[in-house]
Amino acid sequence: MGSCAAHAAASRGASVLLLERFDLLHHLGSSHGESRTIRDAYAKAHYPPMVRLARRLWGDAQADAGYRVLTPSPNLCLGPRSNARLLAAVRNAGAGEVDDVGERWGCVFRVPDGWVTAVSEIGGGVLNATKALAMFHTLAVKKGAVVRDNTEVVGIVKKEGEDGVRVVTSKGEEFHGAKCIVTVGAWASKLVKSVAFMELPIQPVQKTTMYWKIKPGREHELTAEAGFPTFSSYGDTFVYSTPSLEFPGLIKINDDSGSPCDPDSRDWGSGAASAAERVARWIQEFMPGHVETAGGPVIRQSCMCAMTPDKDFVIDFLGGEFGQDVVLGAGFSCHGFKMGPAVGMILAEMAIDGEARTAVEAGVELHHFKINRFEGNPAGNTNKD
Repeated sequence: MGSCAAHAAASRGASVLLLERFDLLHHLGSSHGESRTIRDAYAKAHYPPMVRLARRLWGDAQADAGYRVLTPSPNLCLGPRSNARLLAAVRNAGAGEVDDVGERWGCVFRVPDGWVTAVSEIGGGVLNATKALAMFHTLAVKKGAVVRDNTEVVGIVKKEGEDGVRVVTSKGEEFHGAKCIVTVGAWASKLVKSVAFMELPIQPVQKTTMYWKIKPGREHELTAEAGFPTFSSYGDTFVYSTPSLEFPGLIKINDDSGSPCDPDSRDWGSGAASAAERVARWIQEFMPGHVETAGGPVIRQSCMCAMTPDKDFVIDFLGGEFGQDVVLGAGFSCHGFKMGPAVGMILAEMAIDGEARTAVEAGVELHHFKINRFEGNPAGNTNKD
C-alpha cells in the first residue's frame, strides 16, 4: 500500500520519500510471494467498486512499466446454495450460474448436489506479488520519488508552530514533510499506539500459503494458460486457489485460517500442520483425481496479515494533534493486495487534497473504512465501523 501510495503521490508531482523498514522485497510481511488473487466476487457490496478501480489502475501501471504482473483468468465461486455470503458474492460480481463446471474444466471438481457454481469471466486473475511491488517501486522512482530501505520509523511528531510533521527513525534520523502516510502492515497497532496513544483493533495473524503437487498427466489442465480459474469454495472450510502458474506442476490451494502472532517474535510455523490437514481433506473430497495430498503440500510459505474484527480496512486521517497531516492505511485483512493501486491513490489524494475524489467518482464508499472515535475517551480508544 505504501509503494502504491508513493507512486500515486509522485505521479501528482509531489516530492515523495518512501521509507521501508526492511530490505526491499523482503518476506517479513504481507506483500511477498509469487501470487495473489484478484476477484470482484465480494459479499460486501462496497468492495467490487474498489476492485474495479484497482483493476483499471493495475492496467495503467503495467502500460507505464512495459510488462505484465497480472494474468487474467475466470473466477469460480462454489458452495452450498444455503450460504448467504456466497450468493451475495455471486450477485455483486455479476457472475452467472453454470451447470457445466465438470465439462468445462475436465471434471476437475466433484461438486455435491445442492451446490451453486458461478463463474465471472472478467473478474478474476493472478497477480505476481513480488514483481508487482518491484514495479511500483520502479514507477515511483521514475516519477521522482526517493526510496530508502532498512529505515524503521519509530516516531511521528507534530511540533508546535511548525507546519507538517517529522518522522523519526530507529537510527535517530529525522525527516520533515508536509504530510505523512502510514502503511506499516502488521506493525500498525504498535506504531499508532506509541505515536497517538490510540488502540486500533488490528490483530497480526500468521498464515500459511501451500502449494500442492498436481497428479501426473493433469498438469496442463490446471494452468492459467489452459483457462483454469481462480476459485473460492464456501463449504465448511473456506478454500481458495489460483491456477498453476508460478511453479509448474504445482497449484496453490489454501484455507483462510491463521494464528494470532506478534510481528516481532513470530514462530514461522504456528498452525501450518492443521491448515494442511484441512486443505488435504478438502482436496480429497473435491479434486481427488487431479491433486496429490500424500505427504502434504510441496511448498509452505509463511505470510503475516493485519486483521480487523470485521475484515474491513482502516483508511482515515489519524486526527487528534495530527489533524489531516497524517493518513493511515491499515488492517487489510489478507484480502487487500488486489486493491493496492486503488488504496494507494486514495491515501495519496487524502494526503494531498484532504479527500479522495477518484474513489468517490468510482463509486467506492469510503465511509465503511473510517476510524470511529468516541468523545470523552481520553485514551483515544477506537473501534471500526
